[in-house]
Amino acid sequence: MAAHLTRRIVSGEVEDGRAPSELDISQEFGVSRVVARETLKILASLDIVDVAQGRRVVVRPPAEWDYLSPLLIEWLPSETVGELLQELHQMRVLLEPELAAMAAASATDEALDRLRDEIGRMAALEADPNAYLEVDHEFHMEICRAADNRLLDRIMYSARWLGTASRRITNEAPAALRKATADHTEIYEALVARDPDRARAAMRKHLANNSNLLAEKEKQTNSARRR
Repeated sequence: MAAHLTRRIVSGEVEDGRAPSELDISQEFGVSRVVARETLKILASLDIVDVAQGRRVVVRPPAEWDYLSPLLIEWLPSETVGELLQELHQMRVLLEPELAAMAAASATDEALDRLRDEIGRMAALEADPNAYLEVDHEFHMEICRAADNRLLDRIMYSARWLGTASRRITNEAPAALRKATADHTEIYEALVARDPDRARAAMRKHLANNSNLLAEKEKQTNSARRR
């Protein structure tokens, strides 16, 4: 029910910013008031609605919704998810090159050993996009941990669901995983060299390659819609 109501709100089917009340949900779906109340709690936890006792249920501005929640990502239309993936890339361009530069200066030998192992796993998994995806994510999180900033680490971790969706798209392109392994190897070698500028540049190159793949996928999707 929460998924259905979210899609209804996104499509603009609610009037004057008023979401269905507990009673409305109970009557429409034939469920108890307890179930209706829990449904509204889910929507409130995603910052989609404000619920206050004795007041109507109000839809919050879409800009305030919790777009880092895996539930919301599952319920949004594909067009909106595509926009969020572009915004995720913008965030990564702002953060990850600097995280790589920080890691080049502060990574321990143990962290570098783990990154080396991740590179080896990537090379072995280039024919298995789903398994590669997990190793890819762990490689970037290891760099984030090596940068030794707890707040940036939590920001990157919180965006993992969108990051997974983005990687699924970029990993579909021909030879994408082989190229990704090469990019990750360049980043790793810059970290081993303890060269922040080189690490920053290698990460920017990797993200630029990802951006090109996302843009190509968006172009194909738009072409298919027109047909």
